[in-house]
Amino acid sequence: MGAPTTRFLLNRDEVRVDLPAGTVLLDVLRRERGLTGTKEGCREGDCGACMVLLGEPLDGVIRYRAVNSCLLPLGDAAGRHVVTIEGLRTSALSPAQRAFVEDGATQCGFCTPGFIVSLAGFLLSAPHLTVDAARDALAGNICRCTGYVSIRRALHRICAALPDRGSPGAPDRLHGLIAGGWIPEHFAEAAARLRTMGGTAVAAPAVTGPLVAGGTDLFVQRAAELLDAAPTFLSRRRELQGIRLEQAVCLIGAATTWSDLEDSPLLRGLLPGIEGHLRLAASRPIRHRATVAGNLVNASPIGDLSILLLALGTFVRLSGRGGARELPLRALFTGYKQLALQDGELVTEVGFDAPPEGAVFSFEKVSRRRHLDIASVNSAMLAVARAGRIESMSLSAGGVAPVPLHLSRASAFLAGAPLDAATLRAAMAVAQEEIAPISDVRGSAGYKRSLLGRLLTAHFLRLAPELEAGLLP
Repeated sequence: MGAPTTRFLLNRDEVRVDLPAGTVLLDVLRRERGLTGTKEGCREGDCGACMVLLGEPLDGVIRYRAVNSCLLPLGDAAGRHVVTIEGLRTSALSPAQRAFVEDGATQCGFCTPGFIVSLAGFLLSAPHLTVDAARDALAGNICRCTGYVSIRRALHRICAALPDRGSPGAPDRLHGLIAGGWIPEHFAEAAARLRTMGGTAVAAPAVTGPLVAGGTDLFVQRAAELLDAAPTFLSRRRELQGIRLEQAVCLIGAATTWSDLEDSPLLRGLLPGIEGHLRLAASRPIRHRATVAGNLVNASPIGDLSILLLALGTFVRLSGRGGARELPLRALFTGYKQLALQDGELVTEVGFDAPPEGAVFSFEKVSRRRHLDIASVNSAMLAVARAGRIESMSLSAGGVAPVPLHLSRASAFLAGAPLDAATLRAAMAVAQEEIAPISDVRGSAGYKRSLLGRLLTAHFLRLAPELEAGLLP
């Protein structure tokens, strides 16, 4: 049996590609379509040279997001609009391209197409067209020879010329960008053309091969295996997406992306500052693809989202051949890279109780780089304290055990205890008895023990800043 046909809109043209669905889009663009403006760099989603726009029909409009084509399987492009640097060509240089030229923000030019594509994604999808948002949009793009000062100057010039009008995907935003020469006119026709292709809705397809959600780790580690494996693409299942509040329980679909979490007004209201915590883990293009359940089933002992959700008392809903069931997130992890999943079972949703009024949520992380790096140790806290007493406490930690760890003993020790320096210091000693770090490339076991003590101190100072003198040496 031959490879399936994948049909999608590529720049201005409808295309059909007869290649395995697990083929990464970067190879299709360069080798099959001759679109060499999309560069091949790291093939790990780190450099941004292969950036493209992925446009998905959503509620009558198209939501465009900049993604790494080296990690995007061909099958996930079906029924969508893929835009490369060639597809951003207008009759003259766009204002963004002109700013890069005039401010000296390009030198050898290898990385420049990726920057321009990421900027186009920012223009089309950013809730607010600010310099800070533009810088975040470019966090996944590396420039090897020009340096970033000139790129920052170009960003200031670009944002100064932009009207902040219209919500992402709205007609006034799109038509304003076309009228200003920021993007070409074919964007205005894309939604209607995709409708004639049948869109992207997929309802619970049969599992025919490996499950792929965002693929941001899977296509780094196992791209060759997935080439002929007929993957099932979970990102196309609407019932696995979304964030909602039901009877004071926040429910999040398993295929919800990190950027969906970050942009959710509901989640920001429940967990103030959550967007800043999520930005530490990965660049915006990776966050556009990485999913909630993907982070959990990866089972990394230092998975940032796993640690964050553990502190919230999260439960996991599963579906499989034996029906549906629910278990606490802490029970999902049974050993290093081992899960309490039955054969054929799928994570469908996660949920946690909305934090009570007055709750303090905190996430801390230490890594070699502040942003876009894997933690040496990370930790989260959800606590309520009133009138000098801790009413409830939930602590978690990563990098200190074979699994993402809920610090159950330290949490229980603190619940109901006086909020004072002596209690908190005693709790840190209890936490040290719960953990079993190992020495590896991210630090010695002793270093990780010390780090956890510092992170717990940071949590406690968020809860009671007045205790600084008693907690810090």
